[in-house]
Amino acid sequence: MVSVNSTMTPLGSKAPHFSLPSVRGGIISLDNLKDKKGLLVMFICNHCPYVQHIQRGLVSLGNDYKNKDIFIVGINSNDWTSYPDDKPEAMKKIHASLGYTFPYLYDEAQSVAQAYKAACTPDFFLFDHNRQLVYRGQFDSSRPGNTIPVTGIDLRQAIDALLNDQVINLDQRPSIGCNIKWRKGNEPEYFKS
Repeated sequence: MVSVNSTMTPLGSKAPHFSLPSVRGGIISLDNLKDKKGLLVMFICNHCPYVQHIQRGLVSLGNDYKNKDIFIVGINSNDWTSYPDDKPEAMKKIHASLGYTFPYLYDEAQSVAQAYKAACTPDFFLFDHNRQLVYRGQFDSSRPGNTIPVTGIDLRQAIDALLNDQVINLDQRPSIGCNIKWRKGNEPEYFKS
């Protein structure tokens, strides 16, 4: 299992636009996600061991914040032609079987992952009400094979600080996971360096 770190996009960056199909049907757009204090964009997938390791934590996160002042979306940008476990039909099954409460979106063109400079799964981007980046980094320090419990503490502390108008810790550690599975010839320059 080869791991890749997130790119650690500069804090204060604006949330890039997206308009993507949801496994529940319909299109979810950044323009539709207004009037909340926060927006969490998570690049996840079905087959990555790093994501599988925290899936129950993602379910808990979705449940714990579903009635709070924050939108949460999961986006799968993997090339499902090469990784069929990540195809939209499989996403629907995972969404239903795990009980994700947040929309799970498919980025077939991989353009949204590129716009966000997402590099790995999982990769987390938390934005404030102005859609400026306030946190990018790990869910927590748990990884497949280590004994640290999955709690989501790093991300939860950032969300709670945002929702309570508190200062968000700037000591943010990169997320680590499998690289996004780019289609041949679609690998972005930021990922090659």
